[in-house]
Amino acid sequence: MRFVFAIVAFVVAALMIAVGVAQRTIFAGPDTVAAVAEVTEPAPLLLVDGAALNTFDGRQTIKVGGEGTLFAAYGRTSDVMAWIGDAAHNSIEWDADAQEFRTVFHAGDEAAVPNPFGSDLWLAEFKQENEISLAVSLPDDVSLLVATDGTNPAPTDVRVVWPMTVSKPWSGPLIIGGAALLLVGLLLLLWAIVHLRRSRGPRRSQPKDPDDPTPPRIGRFKPKADAAVPPLRQSGRRAIRPMVAGVPLVISALLLSGCAPSELPDFITGDVPLQTSSPKDAAGTGDAEQQEAPPAVALTERQADRIITQVGTAVTQADAELNADLAATRLAGPALELRKANYSARAIDSAIAPVVPAIADNPIQLLLPQQTDTWPRVVFAVTREAPPEPEPTQAPGDGTDAGETQPTEPSEETPAAPSVALMLVQESPRSQYKVHYAMTLTSDLPELAPASLGTARLPLDSKLLAIDPAQVVPMYADILQKGAESEYADMVKIEGDPVIAAYGAEKKAERAATLAEANAAITYTSAAGSGDPYVLATNDLGAIVAVNLNETETVKPSTAGAAVNSVGAIKALSGRDQSTKGFTAIYGMQLLFYVPGLGDDGEQIVLLGYSQGLIGAAEVN
Repeated sequence: MRFVFAIVAFVVAALMIAVGVAQRTIFAGPDTVAAVAEVTEPAPLLLVDGAALNTFDGRQTIKVGGEGTLFAAYGRTSDVMAWIGDAAHNSIEWDADAQEFRTVFHAGDEAAVPNPFGSDLWLAEFKQENEISLAVSLPDDVSLLVATDGTNPAPTDVRVVWPMTVSKPWSGPLIIGGAALLLVGLLLLLWAIVHLRRSRGPRRSQPKDPDDPTPPRIGRFKPKADAAVPPLRQSGRRAIRPMVAGVPLVISALLLSGCAPSELPDFITGDVPLQTSSPKDAAGTGDAEQQEAPPAVALTERQADRIITQVGTAVTQADAELNADLAATRLAGPALELRKANYSARAIDSAIAPVVPAIADNPIQLLLPQQTDTWPRVVFAVTREAPPEPEPTQAPGDGTDAGETQPTEPSEETPAAPSVALMLVQESPRSQYKVHYAMTLTSDLPELAPASLGTARLPLDSKLLAIDPAQVVPMYADILQKGAESEYADMVKIEGDPVIAAYGAEKKAERAATLAEANAAITYTSAAGSGDPYVLATNDLGAIVAVNLNETETVKPSTAGAAVNSVGAIKALSGRDQSTKGFTAIYGMQLLFYVPGLGDDGEQIVLLGYSQGLIGAAEVN
């Protein structure tokens, strides 16, 4: 019977293991689910909605096919729709009733759009010939835009594949149970073999004396205590027995190692079994109490890194080539006005210094985007050039080699790289971010919100600040003209202000006295520049304010028949080196202030950074 039980155990174990393995292989089913879009109406743009991309759970694999150069990008759905605007386009949506993609054509006023490649709105973009394949995990509020060049029809072959995780709760128990039963069968088989050998061992028949029914007793052999018995070397079937005993353990370990926790039901692992991928309902899934979504910000840190790099590359090349058109692709407002004048002057006189500060693709030290989903959008960023790596010096050797290379000690006289504050503005969805203000920071910034949260843009007539932002320019211009005698002198921190120190009332008086000795007179006027002011709230209920102030200097001869000479940039821009009428020079100032909140009694307005340069010069009419 032991052999019968062993055979039955082997058969049942084989069946259990076979069924368990079949569940994971033959009967496992497909491991992905796919949806294909059929586009019949040509359009320059194809939108794959974020909700459609999240029809099934899991990472989305998106494949776009077509002829020629293909383009794909994803961004926030609201941004993508704003970029599309009134353009004709197809949208791919999920039809819950038919359980398939459906394409909807949207007729628009624009039959062609600008090339979408390189837009600052995209979180990521891709460009490739004939086919684009993406493996992404996009949330519901992020959509995919597919196009070619904005003029030709968009690709029509779009396929989305999701992974399908099929639960196999009984595969693991069947394999484990089969392995255990196989072990039992092997033990029964060994038991049966051992019992059989014992029951059929050699038996000696003893002669029987008819007169004495008791057989003779056979003495037992007792080895001596000091007798050394050499170990016998096992061979043949006896040597195989220990190996046979270990086979069940090896087989069981191999079978159990192939059973992942996902193959076990919840009463074994304690976990909830995985669900088969299925379409989400129209209402979506989630907790009963949805958390309030964070406010939308103008751009993400990843977008800002890419944009600042592109801005720095374009402006650096424009500075080297004196190319105002190239600079205009990434500059606007006072920042572009200053560089245009500098390029014109340097084209005439190469000895003229370039504009300061330089705008390079330096790492972002601080990012403060505006909280908004409309346009225009404002972003404040601070970049700083990375310090140069210390140059190695040659340490003296022992006469046989050149010695070890050691870094030099940083010099206290070497100034640290300046931080540059940039105010970037995107006027419309299809336009690029452009730098309107570029200023060297001269003071510590107040506490600002993190980039993920962003901040609010305040109006120019905000009553939440100590002074209306619109009054900052005339107030500061009055201080530059009158100094401590200005009625606003107590409202601004004059001590340590580099602009007041270099261009304030005292410096103006000194220059007027110097020109008077040369039979010339100078007058100053100030006015708000052409740049728009930008006001962003700080964490302490104050604000940082970027404004533009223009100062005009007019130098005329003070005696009849005398002439005034011009040099440098004034000479280059005016086209004259001497005039009996005099010269007018306009200097543009880009200023960044901190304005305290309304309740901060006694706190002064502080200059945080500035840039200044000649933006125009001409002979007096």
